Amino acid sequence: MLTAAAIGLLIAVTAAAADGIGFGHAPATPRDLAAARRRSVDALAATAARTPPGDIAPKPTAPKPAAGPNPAEARLAAAAGLTAVHGPGVTVVLNDAPPGRRDAPPPAGIPPPSADDLVVHQQDVQGVVNALWSGGAEAMSVMGQRVTALSAVRCVGNTLLIGGRVYSPPFTIAAIGDPARLVAALTDDPQVTIYRQYVAAYGLGYAVSRRDDLRMPAYTGPIDLTAARP
Repeated sequence: MLTAAAIGLLIAVTAAAADGIGFGHAPATPRDLAAARRRSVDALAATAARTPPGDIAPKPTAPKPAAGPNPAEARLAAAAGLTAVHGPGVTVVLNDAPPGRRDAPPPAGIPPPSADDLVVHQQDVQGVVNALWSGGAEAMSVMGQRVTALSAVRCVGNTLLIGGRVYSPPFTIAAIGDPARLVAALTDDPQVTIYRQYVAAYGLGYAVSRRDDLRMPAYTGPIDLTAARP
């Protein structure tokens, strides 16, 4: 029942996203496609929430022999982000420049900003993520979603796409680890340094806070790896 509903919903969303792409209409923009994806994810989540548990057939799995907890499996699950964690760390908040900044005079020697200079981009978020990993982060989340080896951060316009959901700025990145090392890694990272230069020149948002006890949920998305073949 749920599968049929999901297929029907996807067909409807595809048709809605395709509306305006045919002859005589303007082509769909990346923002249109992102909005259609967000509506699809939200609608499927709502359908799943309304469906009685008995109507959802469980995925067949091979029987496992009865055994106690496996310490090696527990360590791997934690490293893969499949368990909730907490501990000290830092949060980093990136934000677009405030309205009206484009018309404000820039500091001496700085050229007037373009529209792209006043918004947070994918490379800015990815630069912070990479710097935190290099600083010894043990776990990380972006906009409350746990980051794993399967996570991908994408920007569509000035919105962030992660885990099939679209987020608007400000963007919050949290990392568990030694706060001093994490802050030092942010300070020394070349990509983050470039972003801070735009913060000083054009008023982009950048705030780093040390936390005594950050709490992060477990990753609950798909973990199957797929590969494309030519």
